[in-house]
Amino acid sequence: MRRPRPVLPALGRHRPPRAPDDRFRGRIAGFGTASGTRVVIGMWDESPLGRFADVMIEDSAGHRLLLAPSDEVAEYVSSTYSFDEVRVVPVARRRVDGGIAVTAGDLEVTLAVGPISWLGVQLRLIPRGLATRPAWLTLVDPVARVLVRGARTAGTAGGGRREYYGVTLVRDLAAVTAVRDGVDLGSIAPLSPPVRFGFGSAPARPSLVDVVSTIRRPA
Repeated sequence: MRRPRPVLPALGRHRPPRAPDDRFRGRIAGFGTASGTRVVIGMWDESPLGRFADVMIEDSAGHRLLLAPSDEVAEYVSSTYSFDEVRVVPVARRRVDGGIAVTAGDLEVTLAVGPISWLGVQLRLIPRGLATRPAWLTLVDPVARVLVRGARTAGTAGGGRREYYGVTLVRDLAAVTAVRDGVDLGSIAPLSPPVRFGFGSAPARPSLVDVVSTIRRPA
């Protein structure tokens, strides 16, 4: 009698499902100041952590500081980006005439928002569903590095994770008022040199961008 052949499991059928992506929808403002301090502000309307804002600062000496509104946000963001110091402080944002005001601990910022930039005009030609898709952002990352100094659309997010920045609109910042601990940080300037929080920097041109940030865990 012929022995039955053992049944081998089909390849790929028993792989554990990948954890769902973390998606953050909102805006990022990035700018430099005459004092050499560079600031990146995240203003998130939808995220796994709820609605919140956080501030990343790199001063002229290269000290990197995160100002986060809660322990939960501080833990998540500091596990994704690199900082020399993390502080949990009240962080708030509000609309003001002509722009946005942000307070974070001893930092007070007012952003005067200008028109859509030349880059923003080009990005509006890309369908939103495609512009935020990780596969697309991986494909265009080499181009983004060339077109916008310091910018990346795909890179590492720590712990084996990957992050993808899908920018859908870019507006220039016409002016900025930034005061920290009572000291004026000076007039608006390019965000240069690039900040060193993560795999990429915000554009050197002071900007406010609409963005979907996707963080993907390893399979």
